[in-house]
Amino acid sequence: MDYSNLFQNMPLPRFVVRIENSKNYVVHDVNAAALEYFNLTRDKVLNHPIQDFMDQEYHRHFEQTFEVCIHKKKFVTIQALPWVPGNIKVFNFIVNPILSSDGIVSHLDVIGQPDVSDQSILQRERDDAILLLTSVFDVSEIGIVVSDYSARIVRVNDAFIRTYGWSRDELINVEVSSLVTPDERDLAKRNYDNFVTKGVRSSGEMKIIRKNGSIANALFTTATIELSQKRRFQVTTVMDITLRKQMEQSLYLAKEQADTANRAKSTFLANMSHELRTPLNAIIGFSEMMEKETFGPLGHKKYAEYLGDIHMSAGHLLEIINEVLDMSKIEAGRIELDEETVNIPELIKSVTRMIASRAFASDLVFVEQIEDDLPLLKADQRLIRQVLINLVTNAVKFSIKGGSITITAKILPDNRMQIIIADQGVGIAKDKIRQAMEPFGQVSDRQPEHSENQGTGLGLPLAKAMIELHDGELYLESEVGHGTSVFINIPEHRTFRQGQSAHKSILRIKNEAALAEAKQKN
Repeated sequence: MDYSNLFQNMPLPRFVVRIENSKNYVVHDVNAAALEYFNLTRDKVLNHPIQDFMDQEYHRHFEQTFEVCIHKKKFVTIQALPWVPGNIKVFNFIVNPILSSDGIVSHLDVIGQPDVSDQSILQRERDDAILLLTSVFDVSEIGIVVSDYSARIVRVNDAFIRTYGWSRDELINVEVSSLVTPDERDLAKRNYDNFVTKGVRSSGEMKIIRKNGSIANALFTTATIELSQKRRFQVTTVMDITLRKQMEQSLYLAKEQADTANRAKSTFLANMSHELRTPLNAIIGFSEMMEKETFGPLGHKKYAEYLGDIHMSAGHLLEIINEVLDMSKIEAGRIELDEETVNIPELIKSVTRMIASRAFASDLVFVEQIEDDLPLLKADQRLIRQVLINLVTNAVKFSIKGGSITITAKILPDNRMQIIIADQGVGIAKDKIRQAMEPFGQVSDRQPEHSENQGTGLGLPLAKAMIELHDGELYLESEVGHGTSVFINIPEHRTFRQGQSAHKSILRIKNEAALAEAKQKN
C-alpha cells in the first residue's frame, strides 16, 4: 500500500515536524490540505522551520504544545487559532510523538481535525442565547406580548400581567385586539394584518382594558420576527403612560383655567375704563378749579395745601390706572393702531419740553442726537408719544443729579429706524433685566435715594408691547452704576420720505410677504 499517497490525499491538514535541536522544528513532510490551510506553496513550507511561514503568535502556540508532547511522549491536542489565511477550517490539532529506536522523540505528526463536539457547542450557545432572551423577557419592567400570525397571544411576560391585572391563562390564545378599547379594535386588527404580512415596524399609542375594567393609556412598539418554516410572530412592547396622560390633562386644564382667568381679568379691566377714569377726572377737574379759586376764595390756606395733595394723588392714580388699562387692552387684543404720519424729531422735542421741569429739578441735561433728514413714520402717534414719555420719565427718575440723558434717533444700515434713550443713572443688574421687562416686574434693588420712584412696574413692558404693535422691537442694556440704554428698532416698511406714500410702502411689503408665502405653499 502506498502510504505516501494516503498521506498526501488526506482531507485534513497534516504535516510532520522533525526536531533538529531545541526549539527548532522543521517541516519534514506536508500534505495538500495543510498547504491549503496555510495558503502556501510546498516550497515555502517543506524543510522550513515553522516560524518561517507561521506568524509569531501561531508558531509560539505550536512550539509550546510541541514541548509538552516531547516531555510527556504522549499525544497532545492543541486548539487551532481562530484566524488562518486558507479556506480549510480546523478546530484543533492532534500532535503525536514519533519515537526513535532509543526512545527519543525525533518527529512530531500533526493532524488537524474538526471538533467532534462542535455541534454540541453550537447547541449550548443556542441554549445560552435562548436562556438570555428568556431572562430579558421575564425580568423586563416593560410589558411584552408575543402573538402569532392569526393575532392570538402565545406568550406574555410578568410585567404586562402585573400592570394590567390579567392572568397568563386568561391571555394565552386570546386575540390581541380584544385587549384594546372597542373604538380602536377595528383599526388594531387592520394594522396587525398589515404589520405581520409585510413585516413593518410600528409604534404609537393605544388604550388597553385592565382586568378591573378601567382604561389604561399605553405606548407600544411592534416588530415582526420570522422563525423556521416561515412562521411569523409579532413582538409588542407596551409601556403604561396612564399617569403621564393624567398629568398632561391636568396641566392642560390648569392652563385653560389660567388662560380663562387671565382673559377675564384683562376683559374686566378693559371694561372698567369708563367707571374708573370718569370719577378721577372729576376729582382732578374740581380740585384744579378749587386751587384756582374759580368761584371765590377758600378761606384758609390749609385747604389749598390739601387740594394740592388731592390733585397730585388723583393725577398719580390716573396715571397708574391708565397704564394698567392700556396693558390689559393690549393683552386682550383690544387696541387697534390709529395710524398717521409721525415726525420723530418733533415728537422727541415735545416730550423733552413736557418733562423738562422734572429734569431741571434734578439738575439733568437732555442731549438730542437726531440724524439729519430722518424719515417720517406711519404709526399711532399717541402710542409712540406714550412710549417716549415712559422711557424718558424712567431715565429722569433713576438718573443721578447733575448727569445727562441722551436721546438718539438714526437710520441703521438695514434701513430700520432706531431710537435710543440712554441715561447715566443707577442701572439694572444684568440678571434683573428680564424681570424689568415683565408686567409688574419691579426691580427691588434700587438705591435708597431712588426707592420712592418705584411705580407699577408697567412702564417698560407697556412700551415694549406698544412698539411690538408697530412690528418693532424694544430691548435694553444696563449695568449697575453705569446707567441704562433702551433701544427701539422700527422696521423699514413703516418709514417713508416726504412726498412718498406711506400707504404704498406698507402695501408693497404686505404684497411681497403674501407672494413669498404663496411660493412656499406651491
